[in-house]
Amino acid sequence: MSHIPESTPGGESRLQRGRRHLRQFIKFGMVGGSGVVVNMVVAVIMTKLHGGTAHDNDPLVFLTERHALRFTHVVWIGAFVVANFWNFQLNRSWTFKREHRRSYWREFWPFFAVGSVAAAVGLLIKTALTNPTSMFYLPSSVFDGSQGLRDRAYWAQLITIVLTLPINF
Repeated sequence: MSHIPESTPGGESRLQRGRRHLRQFIKFGMVGGSGVVVNMVVAVIMTKLHGGTAHDNDPLVFLTERHALRFTHVVWIGAFVVANFWNFQLNRSWTFKREHRRSYWREFWPFFAVGSVAAAVGLLIKTALTNPTSMFYLPSSVFDGSQGLRDRAYWAQLITIVLTLPINF
């Protein structure tokens, strides 16, 4: 008695579907990893163009007497937007490519909306890591800006990316 594998309506067996999902998961992870690199590269470029990490907490617009939109916030948002477009395009054209799909923008906006939730949470986390009055401020004894690997701005960016990954996933 032969066993006929369970298949999907399109004729794909369970094993084939499992392999396809595993390939997509691996590609999704690779795209996400490249997105982290893109995010960090954009953060470094924006920071260097603004005069370096010494100016990362420069206020750009005062919202109240004590609160301001700071350059570190602009870096977080700018790097998020570029990396979000990067991830979306790679996932759309490589990870989840299919013949029939909705228009670019109809697929993009839900993807961007989910990413924006992570970006909003990330803005709070990065602020906490870079604000000297925060209990989560990255300590000056370690992150004193004396070398590239000791720059609080870059570590705060990377830590925030890692902490917001579950929201994006």
